[in-house]
Amino acid sequence: QVQLVESGGGLVQPGGSLRLTCTASGSMASHYTMGWYRQTPGKRRELVAAITGEDRTHIEDFVKGRFTISREFANNRLFLQMNNLKPEDTAIYYCNVFWSDSITSLEYWGQGTQVNVSS
Repeated sequence: QVQLVESGGGLVQPGGSLRLTCTASGSMASHYTMGWYRQTPGKRRELVAAITGEDRTHIEDFVKGRFTISREFANNRLFLQMNNLKPEDTAIYYCNVFWSDSITSLEYWGQGTQVNVSS
């Protein structure tokens, strides 16, 4: 089991910045892929950004140039730096851990942290 705890959400004005942190504990392994997803009421949860165990990153087009994902392997922490925030970025942001190979497949979610972008 992997436990994920997000922090860093809150209320920010348009154009502002927030930094989300996800701390993983339990049976976390450095080769697992970690990512950030977000969800608004009535919509499907969507991928925002992901980073592999080899430190390869993927950023969705709708946040590219504004959001940066990074990872601190030594402490099993994941970050999402969000700049130039827009009202449409308002959502619950979830931390995710994923791994799949020929032997096993796993996926874990955090409880989420609310981000509100409003003037």
